[in-house]
Amino acid sequence: MEDYELIAQELSELGEKIRGLDVRLAEVERVNARLEDAALTTARSLGEISRHWDAVYEAMRRAEDPAGSSGSDGDAVEKGARRIQESPTQPHTRD
Repeated sequence: MEDYELIAQELSELGEKIRGLDVRLAEVERVNARLEDAALTTARSLGEISRHWDAVYEAMRRAEDPAGSSGSDGDAVEKGARRIQESPTQPHTRD
């Protein structure tokens, strides 16, 4: 009879450990869902920021190279590429 009691006690301890793991797993799943939502929000925000910067660079290009200017399209593309490589915190210097 002693073996049965020992087995029952070990099964009871394992049951408690499994319940504890279930609680922890549920919490991990809740945190994971919040992190996924945050990642989606961040990706959308970065896309919006990128679109705004694209519009800024396009407006700057148009302001520097109005229709009918003597500069070639290649010059405008080169200036735009150089501008994109600059950090937004650095002041822009005219070419």
